[in-house]
Amino acid sequence: QVQLVESGGGLVQAGGSLRLSCAASGRTFVPYAMGWFRQAPGKERERVAAIRWSDGYTYDAESVKGRFSISRDNAKNTVSLQMNSLKPEDTAIYYCAAATMIIDLARGPMDFWGKGTLVTVFS
Repeated sequence: QVQLVESGGGLVQAGGSLRLSCAASGRTFVPYAMGWFRQAPGKERERVAAIRWSDGYTYDAESVKGRFSISRDNAKNTVSLQMNSLKPEDTAIYYCAAATMIIDLARGPMDFWGKGTLVTVFS
């Protein structure tokens, strides 16, 4: 079974930065892609960013372009999300996810999910 464990959430003032990390473990797992999603109270889950493992091709949601950056470490099977210029509307639970195969990084389904880490941005 594949396990995804997020870390790095917390409380930050608007304009500040946080870095989320996600480690994938369990059997011999090499993802096709990994991504970050978020869900704020009362809102639908949103795909924030995704990255293709083979070549590092990325997708970023319009709401975070220029502020968030996704990266991967193939050797460690980890994916990170650097979040800069944070806004109160970025407050949400952030989930790491992994796909064994995905056609469209912007819309394709993920196969495995972490339990989430809370990010709270205050003004």
